[in-house]
Amino acid sequence: MSSFKEYFASVGKGVSSLVKGMQVTGKELVTPKITECYPENRDTLQISDRFRAELTLKYDAEGRHKCIACGICQMNCPNGTIKLTTKMVELPDGKKKRKLDKYMYDLGSCTFCMLCVTTCPQDALEFSNDFEQAVFTRDSLVKQLNYLPEVQDTPVAAAPNTAASTKGDLKNDNK
Repeated sequence: MSSFKEYFASVGKGVSSLVKGMQVTGKELVTPKITECYPENRDTLQISDRFRAELTLKYDAEGRHKCIACGICQMNCPNGTIKLTTKMVELPDGKKKRKLDKYMYDLGSCTFCMLCVTTCPQDALEFSNDFEQAVFTRDSLVKQLNYLPEVQDTPVAAAPNTAASTKGDLKNDNK
């Protein structure tokens, strides 16, 4: 007797589930359809500001990017999409500094999680809105983000060694 009740209870649940599904389908059947004429309407196409298409470096008006090659974005990338290569350069004042040599980004393996953008201490990265990224080979999806030629910093005039000269002046004054 109990299996008879269970049978009809399961049939009732199945019918109610079917009716709910048909209601959703019926609503979609009567809603107005929107057709995008994509290639023709590129100029007027509205893309959401939150859409993440491709990672880019932010450049200022002088052609410099903010990236300091710290590697935090590379460490936080969950699947190794970002590869940084750095070089050591000597500054005019004799100090050494690490600079970005190549910033390689694999668009084909990016999950668009935005961890690289949110953890960048210099706010040097952003996602563009350019959604047209179709290519014929996967090799074309690997891009170098620091593509602009590096702008040379203006040389800093060598400051005289004031500490040594003041010590010498003090010794001469005391005599």
